[in-house]
Amino acid sequence: MKQIQTFTSTYTADVSGVPSALYELGGMTIMHDASGCNSTYNTHDEPRWYGSKSMVYITGLSEIEAIMGDDQKLVNDIVYAANKLKPKFIAIAGTPIPMITGCDIEANARVIEAETGIPTLGINTNGMHSYVEGAGEALLQYGKVFIKKMQKVKKSVNILGATPIDFSVNGQIESIEKYLSDNGLKVISNLALSCDPDKIKNAASASVNLVISSVGIKLAEYMLKEFNIPYVVGVPYGKQMKQDILDALNDVGDDINNVGANYRSPRMGEHCEPEIVFASNLGKNFKNEKIFIIGESITSKSLAKAIYCKYGHTAAVISPVELGNTYHGDIVKNLKVRENVALEKQDYFVEDEDEIEKIIKDAKMVIADPLYKPIVSNKTIFINNPHEGFSGRLFRKDIINIVKDYL
Repeated sequence: MKQIQTFTSTYTADVSGVPSALYELGGMTIMHDASGCNSTYNTHDEPRWYGSKSMVYITGLSEIEAIMGDDQKLVNDIVYAANKLKPKFIAIAGTPIPMITGCDIEANARVIEAETGIPTLGINTNGMHSYVEGAGEALLQYGKVFIKKMQKVKKSVNILGATPIDFSVNGQIESIEKYLSDNGLKVISNLALSCDPDKIKNAASASVNLVISSVGIKLAEYMLKEFNIPYVVGVPYGKQMKQDILDALNDVGDDINNVGANYRSPRMGEHCEPEIVFASNLGKNFKNEKIFIIGESITSKSLAKAIYCKYGHTAAVISPVELGNTYHGDIVKNLKVRENVALEKQDYFVEDEDEIEKIIKDAKMVIADPLYKPIVSNKTIFINNPHEGFSGRLFRKDIINIVKDYL
């Protein structure tokens, strides 16, 4: 039976992705739920919970409220809390119960914003998708409100898609920022892990964006359309990947600075299409060596490219989470949707456990979170690559800073 995880875990849900993306930005995030999604979030999905403060709450939806549809109580409770706490913004994330009862999250958000005067984001999560959908939508909506058009700064970059779900809290984001800064690029902002929220308002001054996970794709597409900021996709894993990404950021950023919006290049495509760094040369050099990496597409593809550059072996990627290019709601219907941002023809987008098991049944090597071991053959070499969004805190101490110390 599909869509049932019998032997493995499940990924962090979209509703947890919302507070994860917005945690450090000074807002108040509310999960509209009876109570349950909040405990899963703070005990398994959020490594910052016990070390730093953030206004993340649950509505405590009761059975009678769910049945009768008492949205006025939801509005009143949020307005009361917001007037006391004075957050910079409010975000409401939906869960399965309001989805079933037909609660209009966006309409309630508009009412709350009108009553409080505080920007309010209504994010239509429903617990049926992965964190990529929730975190990506949250960053997009936040960016639409708080990022305004500004004059460009040459050789400057934003880092998009930084959350502890993909990168934990072991210094990977700081290592990426340091590498870029040490090589002559001014980091304008980072959305949004170990970040300075006050710098995000200047994000539109960057000459280029670096997207390090699928969570950043929606915001990158918006900033491409709204502010003419092109984007490079990839994580600087390993010596060669670091150089490739640096070269692409400099080339693409210089192009847009020098010639503006009408620039057309075979390297970028028309109108500053994104530069997909990790895909260069890997496709034509791909050999089916029965090596697989299971995980989020951009980080996994970047790892595959780094392995190829150092060892000459090619690995196919299996992404069990969305690719960042699916959209829900009127707010993003005018954005261009790309068929593939990360994956190539040798890769797989597969959400079902049984399908993944079929793909890797004869694998020589699998690189994945340890909780995938039950569906991997004993004859297969298994390399642990823990992921915060799959195994939570179980293997957190084993998550390595690949950017700094490896490959």
